[in-house]
Amino acid sequence: MTQPQGAHLVGSVNYDDAEKTMRTAAATLGGRLRRIPDGEVGKRFHWIMFQPDVIGQAEGIERVGDQPIPFPAGIDARPLRIAEGVDAAGIELPPLGYADAALASYAIFTRLRGEGAIAAGTRFQVSLPTPVGVVSSFFAGGDRAAIEPVYTAVMLRELDAILAAIPHEDLAIQWDVASEMGIIEAAPAFGRIMDVWWEGDPFPGLVERLAALVDAVPAEVEAGIHLCYGDVAEKHFFEPVDSANLVRFGNAVVAASARDLTWLHLPVPIERDDEAYYAPLAGLEYDGELYVGLVHREDGVEGAERRIAVAQKFVPRFGVATECGIGRAPAGTTEGILQTHAAVAAAW
Repeated sequence: MTQPQGAHLVGSVNYDDAEKTMRTAAATLGGRLRRIPDGEVGKRFHWIMFQPDVIGQAEGIERVGDQPIPFPAGIDARPLRIAEGVDAAGIELPPLGYADAALASYAIFTRLRGEGAIAAGTRFQVSLPTPVGVVSSFFAGGDRAAIEPVYTAVMLRELDAILAAIPHEDLAIQWDVASEMGIIEAAPAFGRIMDVWWEGDPFPGLVERLAALVDAVPAEVEAGIHLCYGDVAEKHFFEPVDSANLVRFGNAVVAASARDLTWLHLPVPIERDDEAYYAPLAGLEYDGELYVGLVHREDGVEGAERRIAVAQKFVPRFGVATECGIGRAPAGTTEGILQTHAAVAAAW
């Protein structure tokens, strides 16, 4: 078995602060990483769960339910709705928090790079959720279609603020794509989304939306996609039969995008070391950086190497990653997960 080349950190890392995340990742993985995220620390620890507290501040947006639904980090998990009689097009959403977080973490990144803790040429990675992910998670019914263009416009303003403040040669943008996979798979939790959001097959619309997000990233900035089936207590919201829909969606977005995609990440469930799961990878029409998310905390190097051996039968060249972020991994396990990446992947 030839070692895969390179490693990719999906985004979230279970440390309390960005400096520890970046310093530890650089020290452990070194030349295997082409880009380093800040670990999605603070309110971003639970991915998009802080967004209702942000969006809910806007005039014309209401929380559903009279009592807050307590969530870790002081988050209120109640969903959202458009107030009665309000035209969604006139709603002014506040800044979403992603640009502010990116700029604060980039200052740490540049300091660490200046100290030599991060190698020259390494890029700063910013992971952003797709509007479909946020809108489908916190709005219901016809409100989804109404608020989607409003939220999309604000997310693109967040992206523009990041692009304006961080030198493009230092920057990498990743779009986190989870709800889309649930819709494509017709997973039970996502069935009604299709009924009220789109007429007919949702696949073309999902491709169009994601390709537009990729194309919103200038060519001199790296752009990547993380395809995902969620991470709730280290479990997917849906276990795919195989990688066929990941390959189908990835191929379609690559074909629809006007710019080159820098990297593509595909997840692998821990129990899948059978050829049937990986066989569709032979049909992947993409020659950029591919990262296969086959590193798992529970079985470490042995499990990763077992899955690598099967994956290489169908796609000879790839780097390694976990299936999702490791922000919710048990405390004290982060170092071991990073070390597994280092053990099974060669440097660039």
